[in-house]
Amino acid sequence: MSSPSQNTLKIGIIGFGPFAQFLAKTMIKQGHSIRATSRSDYTDLCTQLSILFFRDMTALLESNNDVILLSTSILSLSQVIKSIPFFSLKQPTLFADVLSVKEYPRDQLLQVVPQDSDVLCTHPMFGPESGKDEWKDLTFMYDRVRIRNEVTCSRFLQIFASEGCKMMEMSCEEHDRLAAKSQFLTHTLGRVLSKVEIEPTAIDTKGFQKLSSSEGEHNKRQFRSV
Repeated sequence: MSSPSQNTLKIGIIGFGPFAQFLAKTMIKQGHSIRATSRSDYTDLCTQLSILFFRDMTALLESNNDVILLSTSILSLSQVIKSIPFFSLKQPTLFADVLSVKEYPRDQLLQVVPQDSDVLCTHPMFGPESGKDEWKDLTFMYDRVRIRNEVTCSRFLQIFASEGCKMMEMSCEEHDRLAAKSQFLTHTLGRVLSKVEIEPTAIDTKGFQKLSSSEGEHNKRQFRSV
């Protein structure tokens, strides 16, 4: 039987904005070793969280990670990926992303990630608001795009499974096809709500409250930055 220490991972995060910070807190709670780099300087915050912060991406990749997690904005993804110094890798590594679209990051990663490293595309379909208390029954979508090291991949997925997430394996194509429909509806409803300037009242139904809060969190996640 493996010990907890044998199941922990060394995870390097590229892009340490609010969503990455949210994920990192649970990863730390589980005993994983986190190190990060970002366009903004999060040295003080990382010190508080016992996370190693690197201003230089080369130093991050040289820190012998099991996993490199990309948590950038969609707009900056291509530039960030092209700037990764893959020559600095000390070992085959699992590259994973947490963007809300999937085919685009998959294609970008497959173009540049070394052949001996793995690619896992994921979408935690929750955020700092809906997941602030627990992740139980919240959906975590993933696609094993190119996986050779099943042990590392399984340990990474276990981060979410152990918190009670509903684990949903799905192709990137299927995810984006379904997401296009839901995001169209969400944005349409959001625009309507913003136009009429709805304010909370004493007689709001639970359904209305859920719709308003869901739209707010969706918009925050769509525009999260590095």
